[in-house]
Amino acid sequence: MKSGFVNIFGKPNAGKSTLLNALLGEKLAIVSSKVQTTRHRIKGFLNKTEEYQIVFSDTPGIIESKYKLHEKMMSAVKGALEDADVALLIVDANDDFNDCDAIFESLQLNVPSIIVLNKIDTAQNGKIAEAETFFADKSYCKKFVKISALQQHHLQKLLNAIIELLPEGEPFYNEDDLSDLPTKFFVSEMIREKVYELFEDEIPYHVAVMVNEFKERENIVKIQADVIVNRETQKAIIIGDKGKMIKELGMRARQDIEKFIGQKVFLELFVKVRPKWRDNELQLREYGY
Repeated sequence: MKSGFVNIFGKPNAGKSTLLNALLGEKLAIVSSKVQTTRHRIKGFLNKTEEYQIVFSDTPGIIESKYKLHEKMMSAVKGALEDADVALLIVDANDDFNDCDAIFESLQLNVPSIIVLNKIDTAQNGKIAEAETFFADKSYCKKFVKISALQQHHLQKLLNAIIELLPEGEPFYNEDDLSDLPTKFFVSEMIREKVYELFEDEIPYHVAVMVNEFKERENIVKIQADVIVNRETQKAIIIGDKGKMIKELGMRARQDIEKFIGQKVFLELFVKVRPKWRDNELQLREYGY
């Protein structure tokens, strides 16, 4: 039996969340084309009875901290570095490899690492061969695997490489569990994902979501959540003319939540203004950071 923590690191938008979802066959991490979508460390479990349990962790993209929120995000990355048995260092095939190298060197990894070259389906001419040559002699590169997480190309090859490096051991979690996070967390993330889909510019980066009520009744689950913003102008944008945007947000989020929990949902959203919440320690804790 093999068992261990396999933690995913990389720059924002390299495809970490897409890879986690693809490997698990479940959408646990929200996905957006915008940077800084992932704010928490999200664990997902892949089990094969009597063969292996892989505890995957999606981590926030590595950035320079400008707010206390960013510090919390980078703290999640640090925690993942400390308990990793195997590190997946994910690289966008079209990215600047020197930038990626600087980040990976700064991690000071002391566990086996796999360079995962992602987005090979969109790679520009020569970039795949360039990446293989570039990372071949890096001290942190134990293996090199080329994939497309979005198209789910070569995932089994990556999985085989991971299992090879996993230590022997008993499972850490129940075989029936998919994650150690509560359903309320995933509900709040699905609502936040719709903010990223519907609103442009800085709005998504100023938004937090807090689920206040999650009541399971016989035929329906009642959920009440607050969408937190920094300014009154942002509140007006999210509500929209005659409530048009908040209704659209609620409808899209409800559909995803129903699919996730397998039950009908009544979702009630309120927009609240909390100035400078990204730098407020108490509010950050209240919102789950």
